[in-house]
Amino acid sequence: MPSPDITPGAPCWIDLMTSDAANAKQFYGELFGWDFQTGDEEKYGGYITAWKNGKSVAGLMQKDETMAGMPDVWTTYLRSDDAAATAEAVKQHGGQVYIEPMDVPEQGYMAMFGDATGAAIGIWQPREMTGFQLVAEPGTAAWHELHTKDYATAVKFYQDVFGWDTDVMSDTPEFRYTTLGAGDAAKAGIMDASGYMPADVPSNWQVYFAVEDADASVDKALSLGGKVIGAPEDTPFGRLATLADPTGAMFKIVADTGQGGGGQATAEDAAGA
Repeated sequence: MPSPDITPGAPCWIDLMTSDAANAKQFYGELFGWDFQTGDEEKYGGYITAWKNGKSVAGLMQKDETMAGMPDVWTTYLRSDDAAATAEAVKQHGGQVYIEPMDVPEQGYMAMFGDATGAAIGIWQPREMTGFQLVAEPGTAAWHELHTKDYATAVKFYQDVFGWDTDVMSDTPEFRYTTLGAGDAAKAGIMDASGYMPADVPSNWQVYFAVEDADASVDKALSLGGKVIGAPEDTPFGRLATLADPTGAMFKIVADTGQGGGGQATAEDAAGA
């Protein structure tokens, strides 16, 4: 499969901040068939890159003492052609800058923001590292989705800050959903979660991984110490389940059931998953 076409504002990378990198490597390596390479400690802080079929697909980072008490979490990064300008736009449109743009030697520039609804999102301005090299194949990221309690604000934020060309997939009181791009070309989604997200859970981005068999992947995850948050269920976009790894980082899996929908692995049926 050719490398993905990553346009400005679109998801370009994911990584896991974990309290147990060795455990995470074993879990995801077994579950998704990943291999790993650890970067130079002095240059890159021992950042671990995950590979599938010889192509980079994700990153893992061991949390340090400054992150004690923070939950383990997967983060989606959006591509930016100018990280400094994006940081200013975030501030101007109601967001927060958690980590100012920083130089990752030779690779690119990264930053971490909170959007206008409080959801954390990363950005990446590429140099040598342009982003993931394989997507929507078993064991790789298939979809990226913001679950937000302030849907209208979120849609406008990503339009204004990242230049999203959006398409309204559904606009009913029960199911409001907007995508970056339309149809099979869509690259990410924003879901109105105000009707089901608990009060103590902030708006958040969620990562979906493609798998060949959702039920078999759930069984495998359980055998490796993972937990089932949402059991497998059929949706118009595939068979979907929500899991957590052994240290609690949540993610979703989706298996193509031949009913269409491609990477858009969400639907009204899965709103509470």
